[in-house]
Amino acid sequence: MLRTVLRTASVAAKRHAVTGSRAMASSQLDGKGKKLVLAYSGGLDTSTQLRWLADQGYEVVAFTANLGQGGGMNDEDFSGIEEKALASGAVKSYVLDLQEDFVKNYVFPVIRSNAIYESRYLLGTSLARPCITKAQVDIAMKEDCKYLAHGSTGKGNDQVRFELGTYGLANLECVVPWRIPEFYNKFQGRQDLLAYAKERGIPIAMDAGNRPPYSMDDNMFHISFESGVLEDPAATAPDSCHKYTVPLTQAKDTHDDVQIFYENGDPVKVVNMGTGEEAKTPAAILKMLNILGGAHAIGRIDIVENRYVGIKSRGVYETPGGTILRQGHLDIEALTLDREVLRIRDGLSLKYAELCYNGYWFSPEMEFLQHSLDFTQKNVCGEVRLRLYRGNVMALGRSSPKSLYKQDLVSMDVEGGFDVALSEGFIKTNARRLQAYRHVNGSAN
Repeated sequence: MLRTVLRTASVAAKRHAVTGSRAMASSQLDGKGKKLVLAYSGGLDTSTQLRWLADQGYEVVAFTANLGQGGGMNDEDFSGIEEKALASGAVKSYVLDLQEDFVKNYVFPVIRSNAIYESRYLLGTSLARPCITKAQVDIAMKEDCKYLAHGSTGKGNDQVRFELGTYGLANLECVVPWRIPEFYNKFQGRQDLLAYAKERGIPIAMDAGNRPPYSMDDNMFHISFESGVLEDPAATAPDSCHKYTVPLTQAKDTHDDVQIFYENGDPVKVVNMGTGEEAKTPAAILKMLNILGGAHAIGRIDIVENRYVGIKSRGVYETPGGTILRQGHLDIEALTLDREVLRIRDGLSLKYAELCYNGYWFSPEMEFLQHSLDFTQKNVCGEVRLRLYRGNVMALGRSSPKSLYKQDLVSMDVEGGFDVALSEGFIKTNARRLQAYRHVNGSAN
């Protein structure tokens, strides 16, 4: 009887949830008198969504974020995107240059926290979303908008990142076309979107039949390749999946050496030791290392990862400059960070990466972690020299005014204040528990 009651209650709850979701989606169809900020890229999807939202009565303010797409190698041209947004139905359009903000306030914190998701992914897409969301919320406040919209699908992580970020920053409602039945039933594929664009006069390039067989998303920190032919994890990624890095077989035959200077865990200057070229601003540092690293096929990975929404996905990522900065940071930390602090920090870094990946950038736990990890960086300063060559980043040397490395202590040629006679007691003290374990469990033989 109890099982029947519970099962009935469960079914009723599911029906209520589905009904509630449909009711919410239906309420979003009526946009009359509602002002909305749409994260707008200018591509087919968001251009179509802009027009469709306007057709529902929304006053759409388009917002485009310049995060250094192209990575410094082939930077995206944002000229004309405002006119395109207005022609697609927007009442106003913003194109904001967020390059310095993105690198300084999102990329560098991830680097100094040594955050890496599932041991391989440097979080290039994940950390771009809070940067975009914060700027989008700021525009909503300025324009007195009560609604935000994004073009993310219902299966991916980005919907979670955009919306958790929004709710963590302001009391706004999110309108998501790809979760509204009237939208996703109308647009079953790319041809439906193209037909609608033609019908409604949306200025978009018609399909020429030469589209890449995968989707791409990029910013100054990285580029990702997903979906399409890459959905088969056994399939080898096409050679065309090289934008920020060259294939290893085409990497330079000669090495490049760079010197990176760090203060409080952040890179503050990079010098190309071969040419003397310098970069000192956050964006300039990252672009310079992208170009150098990309020429050596550095920072490319092909992985299967666990999405927050509960499914596995396959992605190919290129992060040349970020890979170099991470290696340099690890090296200067090894010189300046206490052993036990380093071990605790490593544990916190795992949680930091998880929160970043899952969309909790604007959360109390992330704020706590950022303050804690930044405290560990107060003495992480100095310079690291690295050699870049055929997919590898190799340390040549490092120095720091806050170095914990004492050459006299480690030298085999001088005593340096290290009393070797004390080593025997240290070893025997640490062996006590091993001997106790052997006594209880018997000899290994």
